[in-house]
Amino acid sequence: MDKNLCALTPPMGWNSWDCYGASVNEQQLLSNAHYMAEHLKEYGWQYIVCDIQWSEPEADSQAYHPFTELCMDEYSRLVPAPNRFPSSAGGKGFRPIADEIHALGLKFGIHIMRGIPRQAVHRNTAVKGTALTARQIAKTFSICPWNSDMYGVDCRKEGGQAYYDSLFELYASWGVDYVKVDDICASNFIKGEPYHAPDEVEAIRKAIDKCGRQMVLSLSPGPAVVEESFHLSQNANMWRITDDFWDRWDLLLDMFTRCKKWYKHVSPGCWPDCDMLPLGHLCLFDKNADGTRGRLTRFTKAEQITMMTLWAVFRSPLMIGCELTDMDEFTLSLLTNREMLDINQFSSGARPLIDTDGFKLWTCSRKNGGAVLAAFNTGDEKAEFPVDLAAAGLESEKFREVWTGKEYAAHNGVITLELDSHGAALIICGD
Repeated sequence: MDKNLCALTPPMGWNSWDCYGASVNEQQLLSNAHYMAEHLKEYGWQYIVCDIQWSEPEADSQAYHPFTELCMDEYSRLVPAPNRFPSSAGGKGFRPIADEIHALGLKFGIHIMRGIPRQAVHRNTAVKGTALTARQIAKTFSICPWNSDMYGVDCRKEGGQAYYDSLFELYASWGVDYVKVDDICASNFIKGEPYHAPDEVEAIRKAIDKCGRQMVLSLSPGPAVVEESFHLSQNANMWRITDDFWDRWDLLLDMFTRCKKWYKHVSPGCWPDCDMLPLGHLCLFDKNADGTRGRLTRFTKAEQITMMTLWAVFRSPLMIGCELTDMDEFTLSLLTNREMLDINQFSSGARPLIDTDGFKLWTCSRKNGGAVLAAFNTGDEKAEFPVDLAAAGLESEKFREVWTGKEYAAHNGVITLELDSHGAALIICGD
């Protein structure tokens, strides 16, 4: 099975983390799925991803509860907490939710932590298909620094691969289309390893290939290291090039540096991942003094356009972070701009042309061969920026901005772009 076939273009979807943290439940998951089916599916959005701690009955915020009790089957595999996902009761797992999402014409994804549950090791429960137990395959020294749920798995042992095989056999039976694996992608500087668990990445890849169902494999958190791009591309479809990305200008500004490091490693089925889109209504796990929940994105409208423009030209996967059901018109307009989405999904040859403290210019080619310019004002004041067309390798005399529809004319081989502070323009060259 060619792992690239399930992600020939950057995956587009919604992930529960930015608005629900660890606490998302069945009703919230499905309400967002129904919104996507009605308002976003026609534009190419298709994945609904249930993020972390779905096996924890007491999850109630963005915080993790150390050494908490998780729901688990007899083979050391975590299962959905039925108080949060009622349809999973009786051993059904996520199958009923996946069936409803598939019936909407969408795809279903889950988050998992690398490794085997600590509680399975402490109880010495079985590993399916072997005579071994969780305790015999665990690497108890291999732990996540920010989540206490798991130990690493010793994949040198036959039972290590068998454990991962049993996990993905289960996920295939649930109808899972996308798996985000956490605590696996960033460098392990303490041990001098290029990234945290390359042996477990390979075991997961083998397990997916064996399970009989195509699944997008996404690795988190970042930053992944460029030196391991070949190994990542051989095993995963997406890998994070950053730690968790939130709605702060300094993080967005830093993403230009990250994209510049990674743009040569973008290819069909292999997507360096800029992380989620923190737009709209976020952090619903937080209750405000007035009884409302959450907050709106801290990005200005100009910064939101900059983020969408960079993610588009770089061809990052697009994962929405906000509550979909109360989305405002501006956010919806960003996510349903067909020309932006066409650039994200089908362009090629993205590369930076200019990279200064205040101005950045990228280019790529559309699927019909026409050129695209992505211009960014990273300064703190509105400003004009002349673009020398010959220096940019452009011959066109017609230019149209994707977000506003504004048309530009060249004068003496130069177009002049007026950009808001922290703003951007995404320009199609030619007809």
